Amino acid sequence: MPELPEVETVMRGMRLHLEGQVIARAMVRRDGLRFPFPERLAARLAGARIVDFRRRAKYILMRLDRGETLLLHLGMSGRVLLSGPGDAPPDDPARHEHLAFETESGARFGLIDPRRFGAVDLMPTADEDRHRLLVRLGPEPLGNQFSQRWLHKVLAGRRTSIKAALLDQAVVAGLGNIYVSESLFRASIHPARLACTLDEREEAALVRAVRAVLREAIAAGGSSLRDYVRPDGELGYFQHAWRVYGRAGQGCPDCPGGTACGGVVRIVQAGRSTFFCPRTQIPGDEE
Repeated sequence: MPELPEVETVMRGMRLHLEGQVIARAMVRRDGLRFPFPERLAARLAGARIVDFRRRAKYILMRLDRGETLLLHLGMSGRVLLSGPGDAPPDDPARHEHLAFETESGARFGLIDPRRFGAVDLMPTADEDRHRLLVRLGPEPLGNQFSQRWLHKVLAGRRTSIKAALLDQAVVAGLGNIYVSESLFRASIHPARLACTLDEREEAALVRAVRAVLREAIAAGGSSLRDYVRPDGELGYFQHAWRVYGRAGQGCPDCPGGTACGGVVRIVQAGRSTFFCPRTQIPGDEE
């Protein structure tokens, strides 16, 4: 699933190609994805000027001059393809392209989602943060509200693993499996530690690690998983900088010679793979 850096990369690509453009026509090729599409979606998009963009957690919000916002969620396999005015238009739309629009200047947007777990909605811009998919989200991990003080408050008394706590979107918005593993590694915190057992020093280290990992991933253009492609058609490349994720049995970059720990370890938590260094991420009180 595309995580926060991938979604940020897509949003920035859309902003670069589409901000200020007027939608000439929109094409809707099915009734919906995970949820039904809004009524008269194509007609409500046509003629609207794209004012600006915002990302909230893993959602892209495209604001229109009519006081409405188009919400996009890429789901498990969604991706966005963009082409500019000078690019040749596709002879045929992609097989799994479910929503597309063209602007008056010739730019084109296409939402492709083979597994159809994504989501599209249209809402009043003034009600963005009250939307049912956004209203319960926690603070943005790169925003000021995400701090040691906030983390201490929401983890107090929480007897789940710290990894599970960070994946809870009400604790912090937009984190996923890959970047939680990477952040816990950098903060030297075992992923199975009970969330409520972290002290203030560890909480502060974790906040710093989360911010650093995400900023590096965004700068690298997002990670490239099987179904993820950047808007310009190139694969992201932060995966080459992963320190533990997907590296079970391989050397750890923080250990002397890469072998002092015996290699990165993989465990399964709630059905999802977790990777950590057994030397630097010492177990404590576990879930």
